[in-house]
Amino acid sequence: MPVPATLDPSQPSTAPSAMQRTRIAVARWFDTAAAEADNADSERIDWLRALPFLAMHLACLAVFWVGVSHIAVAVAVVLYAVRMFAITGFYHRYFSHKTFRTSRAVQFTFALIGASCVQRGPLWWAAHHRNHHRHADTPNDVHSPVVHGLWRSHVGWFLTRGGFRTDWERIRDLARFPELRWLDRYDILIPLLLAVALFLLGGWLETAAPELGTDAWQMLVWGFFVSTIVLFHATVTINSLAHRFGKRRFATRDDSRNNLWLALLTFGEGWHNNHHFFPGSARQGFRWWEIDLTYYGLRTMAMLRLVHDLKPVPAWVAAKARAS
Repeated sequence: MPVPATLDPSQPSTAPSAMQRTRIAVARWFDTAAAEADNADSERIDWLRALPFLAMHLACLAVFWVGVSHIAVAVAVVLYAVRMFAITGFYHRYFSHKTFRTSRAVQFTFALIGASCVQRGPLWWAAHHRNHHRHADTPNDVHSPVVHGLWRSHVGWFLTRGGFRTDWERIRDLARFPELRWLDRYDILIPLLLAVALFLLGGWLETAAPELGTDAWQMLVWGFFVSTIVLFHATVTINSLAHRFGKRRFATRDDSRNNLWLALLTFGEGWHNNHHFFPGSARQGFRWWEIDLTYYGLRTMAMLRLVHDLKPVPAWVAAKARAS
């Protein structure tokens, strides 16, 4: 009977030697250490890239030097409303969830408005939000207050090195549009152009309509810095506060909640538990009394034939909402 190769002393041993096992163990240790280092590095705040964002907060303090006027505040409020709708209606409900359809021209127009919000480009925003729904309130959800705490979920994640990256695997459907890739690549350009336009508008109004009591610097501070910073913090309350405060109508896998005050502040995004239960609807206020300004705006645009095929709340979801 032939001797099995593994027992035949004439055959070389296939088992790794002690030295080989040591090398393998060391290589695995270095691979693990490198992966952990990369992960730790991605979670660190990139202070250099965060400086412009922090400087915008400090610029808001200039209101004490430039003063205030009705026209400057009015411009700030209008820009807050228009840009909030671009974020909630298009960055969120359209780019992230495809809850309605529209033309390429309208798609680009609202992507452009959304890019002026200093919340990065539409591709980054959509990729990040899609990942949020995949991993909501787990360690892989970078802005979960349940896992990472309130401050981190509100703003800290936005400034990390990993937070600046775009997950292209999540947005292959959107990445085919070169104009959207351009907005994502040069996301700082549109806010800069808006700031310059407001500065020039204020300078022109100071000469053409001095009775309005505004000037270039006042229009810049109120119209751009104050409006943009308030808009940012209102938007990210959905990441932080809407996973902590409010009521849970549906037993979702995450800790999302419905909050009327946040819904008013963010034009309907505060019905966050509704949204996490069924994110495929263009409407997030499932009950008639749940105010959803973004949905009303989209309905108006549908009447004007600017958007179409708004996905409704399915009957079974509406029935479950009424029963809750």
